[in-house]
Amino acid sequence: MHRPTRRHLTVATALVAATTAAVAVTTVAGASTGKEQARSAIQDGKAKNVILLIGDGMGDSEITLARDYTVGANGRLNMDKFPLTGAYTTYAVHADGTPDYVTDSAASGTGWATGVKTVNGRISKTPGTDKPVKTLLELARKSGYATGDVTTAELTDATPAVLASHATDRSCQGPADMAKCPADTIAAGGPGSIAEQEVNHKVDVLFGGGRQRFDQAVTDGRYKGLTVTQQARKLGYQVVTDNASMKAAKSGRPVLGLFAKGNVATEWTGKAAAVGGTDPQRCVTSNPNRPADTPSLADSATKAIQLLAAKQKAKHSKQGFFLQIEGASIDKQDHAADPCGQIGETAAFDKAVKVARAYAAEHPDTLVVTTADHGHTSQIVPLEATPPGLSSTLVTDEGQQLKVNYSTNTPGRSQEHTGTEVRIAAQGPWAYRVLGVTNQTDLFTTVRQAMRLR
Repeated sequence: MHRPTRRHLTVATALVAATTAAVAVTTVAGASTGKEQARSAIQDGKAKNVILLIGDGMGDSEITLARDYTVGANGRLNMDKFPLTGAYTTYAVHADGTPDYVTDSAASGTGWATGVKTVNGRISKTPGTDKPVKTLLELARKSGYATGDVTTAELTDATPAVLASHATDRSCQGPADMAKCPADTIAAGGPGSIAEQEVNHKVDVLFGGGRQRFDQAVTDGRYKGLTVTQQARKLGYQVVTDNASMKAAKSGRPVLGLFAKGNVATEWTGKAAAVGGTDPQRCVTSNPNRPADTPSLADSATKAIQLLAAKQKAKHSKQGFFLQIEGASIDKQDHAADPCGQIGETAAFDKAVKVARAYAAEHPDTLVVTTADHGHTSQIVPLEATPPGLSSTLVTDEGQQLKVNYSTNTPGRSQEHTGTEVRIAAQGPWAYRVLGVTNQTDLFTTVRQAMRLR
């Protein structure tokens, strides 16, 4: 491992002193103390692996709601147990570079994927000139790392798309969806739709929904007349569609997992928030509309890590892997003012966090980061409050009532993102860079430096 310089040792000593009091001591039997975890995280050694976990729309309110409901007000989620925690700002920009204070997932994802802020709706391209910018995944692949992109959304949705595609507009997901991206079409000499680009990038593991995009026919170029799924097979991909076939996939060839026509169905169900509130409800921790053979996000994360690590081991590579894992429908259920759907997706994401941290415990040269792309609408309010928007009363696992309010848009319309800063937490090499209040684009620099990408 790279030996810390005197400057980094000085910084590390100061950071330990400054943060020890703020780092909670874990109470799990046999676990190391928060102070010991902080010391091990404050280093500048090379990260062989990076696992980046994105809870879409998972602001502090969403985390608190899931914590209160599932493990109690005094409990702790897996994502609460990182040794180092900070916050980062999430704003987008206008075409002239001035701030746009509320970002969407395309602009925010572009920020950490490329280090460049852009306009809302754009995928890893500059805000004014609409030029592609190299992403972390592209740089990692060029440097010999295995790469993966896992989500519960369509694989062509904004957050997974920012790593392995460049598009003028996030809507240009399949060959038939290119209306807003005329210069990106293959006919115009561009790279094609997001789906086409993702498989052309030869990402080693692609797991998510969005089969409807990959079933579209390619309209121009080498693969004209084939569907994008057929294109993927031509490029050597194993195509899997459910939990059993995913678990049976072998390392050595890239894997495309398409687990739903659109977004992967949520884990939990319940009554959506309503004007005037709802009767107190318990969430249903199942969903009749979710096929039984759909892999959980934790299962997808586990398999992705196995495949990526096995590939590099077989190559006897000194490089490891870069993997992004997104819990996408925290955001989507927030938009729908559906607290049970939202909590269930946060709980599912938290299980994927546990998978990542367990791997890092056995492989301490792994940088694990968990954060969100932007804040969202849900707010925990007093039971006696009468919000003007949508609200719901839940009965938590502690047996207490909790009221959650959604009031960032008119009832009946999609609830909106917020412009707040959001949590970022980490462990492993270079994790200390998440401390304090940073910018979303700083995450790009952290990962790039940790992996020594050029």
